[in-house]
Amino acid sequence: MAGQVTTEALTCLRAAKKVFYLADPITESWLQQENPRGSTLRDCYAPGKPRRTTYHEMTDRILQALPGDSPVCAAFYGHPGVLVNAAHDAIRRARREGHDARMLPGVSAQDCLIADLGIDLTLSGFQSFEATDFLLHKRGCDPSCALILWQIGLVGVKEYCPQHKNWNSEGFEILAERLVRIYGPRHKAIVYEAAIYPIFEPVIQRVPLNRLAKAEITTASLLYIPPSCAPPWDYRMAKRLRL
Repeated sequence: MAGQVTTEALTCLRAAKKVFYLADPITESWLQQENPRGSTLRDCYAPGKPRRTTYHEMTDRILQALPGDSPVCAAFYGHPGVLVNAAHDAIRRARREGHDARMLPGVSAQDCLIADLGIDLTLSGFQSFEATDFLLHKRGCDPSCALILWQIGLVGVKEYCPQHKNWNSEGFEILAERLVRIYGPRHKAIVYEAAIYPIFEPVIQRVPLNRLAKAEITTASLLYIPPSCAPPWDYRMAKRLRL
């Protein structure tokens, strides 16, 4: 709701002649109070419908409202630039058609993870991948820095499913197997789910990788894996830097 909406974003929401949004029902109700000229994009989803098709429909709906001088705003859960195809596509298409279009920053699940776990990702460095992409493209992984994997509840899934739980248990098991080969079976990971509302608590499950497949996974789950070893020290570079 309003808790993680920036002042800049709220100003744009209130000033828009038309607002499109993709959010949970309670947040939708709050958005309607801020600007009654709003409509949901949630009806673009349908069971068994390819997610890519859904994103194209969202983009088309946003672009159809653009002619005219009054501003149009699209609001998405989390950060609009993180795993939101329609947000990027709408901006690219709008600019090609001669419109002034820009994205405002938001609060992503990664930002919530940093705050809730009390970690500083710059101390070890970190890598961040979408889970299916991590598997399909044989992404290299440095065990001396942290790893964040997104959409672990949607591994290998292209169609929309209405349930909030893990959409592909088999795909998640394959991911767990890959991680055990990299880090070993006893290395502990954290399955994390940011709180949707300010009054809720985040979901934090600490599990060894050999039991990861038994964890409770939803479509909102992230996986955080801390480093399993110290990074190598370059003594020659240290001498050059006088450290």
